[in-house]
Amino acid sequence: MESTRVDRWLWAVRLTKTRPDAAAACRGGHVRVNDRPAKPATTVVPGDEVRARVGDTTRILEVTRVIQKRVGATDAATCFIDKTPAPTPETAIPVARRDRGAGRPTKRERRVLDKFRTGEP
Repeated sequence: MESTRVDRWLWAVRLTKTRPDAAAACRGGHVRVNDRPAKPATTVVPGDEVRARVGDTTRILEVTRVIQKRVGATDAATCFIDKTPAPTPETAIPVARRDRGAGRPTKRERRVLDKFRTGEP
């Protein structure tokens, strides 16, 4: 077995939950093999680069082993090399939030929140 369909491979290495999801991602243009748009029946061989948009991130994978059946997560991880760049750290703006169901803030809590919002020490 030296090649397989890209939708089957994406499902087998646990990038998508189901094979129809992998096929839908291919039809939707979310999967590229060697920088070319991939249809579900596009074949992948070891050495190919697969770019798949999963959720909000684009995963860049190099195929090292071709499998057709879904295997355990540890075995699936040996079938590709993940070349996805690390996400850029976003500057988090602190947001003043209260626990849900905590009711209205007390007068003291309102003063603390007002200081926080205006940036006073």
